[in-house]
Amino acid sequence: MTELELRIREAIIDVPDFPIKGVIYKDITPIFQKPELCKAIVDAMAASFSSFKPDAVLGMESRGFLLGMPLAIVLDVPFIMVRKKGKLPRSSYESSYALEYGTATIEMHKDALRTGQRVLIHDDVLATGGTAAAGADLVKQAGAEIAGFSFISELSFLKGRDRLASFSAPISTFVSY
Repeated sequence: MTELELRIREAIIDVPDFPIKGVIYKDITPIFQKPELCKAIVDAMAASFSSFKPDAVLGMESRGFLLGMPLAIVLDVPFIMVRKKGKLPRSSYESSYALEYGTATIEMHKDALRTGQRVLIHDDVLATGGTAAAGADLVKQAGAEIAGFSFISELSFLKGRDRLASFSAPISTFVSY
C-alpha cells in the first residue's frame, strides 16, 4: 500500500446504514478538508495520465468537479462539466443510464468537445460504472475519444470496472473496497 493510498483510506469515513439500512457508505468528504491530500491526489492523477496526453478532463456532477477541475489545470487542458438533465443552458448531448430504481440522464454541451479530442473522465467513486459509462457515451456522441477513467475510490464488489472494460481505456483508482 502506498503512502497516498494509506492517507486516503485514513480520511474516508465509514457511515453505517446510509443511505439505507445494511449499507456501509464510504464518505470521501473528509478528503476535501485536507488541502495537502487533495493536492497529492491531483498530482498523482496528473502523473498517471500525462503520458496519455488527454486534451480535456470531463468531470461528472457533482463530486467529479471537485478534483476534476484542478486536474485539468495541472494537465493544462479544458475542463468539461457533465450535469444532470436540465442544468445546462445550451444545446446538449444527453445520455441515460439505469439506477437501482429507475433511470437518470446527464448532459454535456454540444460545443464542449471537438471530434478526435482525447478525454479523461473523472468522478469520485467507481461503483456500478453507470455514470462513467454514460459520460463515455457523451464523449462518443461528440466524436471524441476516451483517454481514460479516473476515480478516487472503487467499490469493486459492484463490478463497475467490468462495465467500463469495453471502452479499452485505462482505469485508475487509489483505493478499492
